[in-house]
Amino acid sequence: MRSSSIEPGMVAEAIQEVTCELTALQIGSGDLQVYATPAMAALVEKTCTSMVDPLLPKGQTSVGTELHIRHLAPTPMGGMVRIRAEVVDVRDNLITFNARIWDEVELVGEVEHQRAVIGVERFMRRVDAKSIKRNESSRDIHPKYF
Repeated sequence: MRSSSIEPGMVAEAIQEVTCELTALQIGSGDLQVYATPAMAALVEKTCTSMVDPLLPKGQTSVGTELHIRHLAPTPMGGMVRIRAEVVDVRDNLITFNARIWDEVELVGEVEHQRAVIGVERFMRRVDAKSIKRNESSRDIHPKYF
């Protein structure tokens, strides 16, 4: 990573309403009308991305590589959640974040998240190569993977 402007201690915050689309019932991660764990994961990724990606040199972006989520308490539909994400480590091309999420009543989540800074062009070459390989072997899906 060539950007030295991303440093431990950087913080970003955001607020999100728990709409029907963000509930476990709608997303398919459960059968209740409460804030879904996958929605929490997406909020963490979005908040962390918005913090660091604008600071990266042209041609680079970050991709999520790890999420360790502790979903501690339910938030009902119509509630509001607030996230505070902080950069805690920058090493080579890896950025590590800690995030905490609250609703109007209590702490509802703690997340450790890691993003890798990548070159977009090189990354997309790998994606394109995989698409070509997949198309070439689409008739012979390997049982090892399915």
